[in-house]
Amino acid sequence: MKKLVTVTEVEGEGLQSLLGEKVILLCNNYFYAGTLTGVNETCVQLTDPEIVYETGEWTAKKWANAQAFPAKELYVQTAMIEAFGRGK
Repeated sequence: MKKLVTVTEVEGEGLQSLLGEKVILLCNNYFYAGTLTGVNETCVQLTDPEIVYETGEWTAKKWANAQAFPAKELYVQTAMIEAFGRGK
């Protein structure tokens, strides 16, 4: 049996490291884009959020089909996020 003996907790990694930046959240059902303005244990806050229905080429400067959400902020449950990264 292999065991993990030491654990090092690194502050400011993961979603926290992207605070204030444009991000894309690849979730169970939809992709969400916007500026990451809040992070806690259960959810993240996106400002000027969009639902990305079609990404198009990942190297393109804009999403092929992204619709603005009808509110200034959107909260997404972290349990639904499968992957995330810097956005456009």
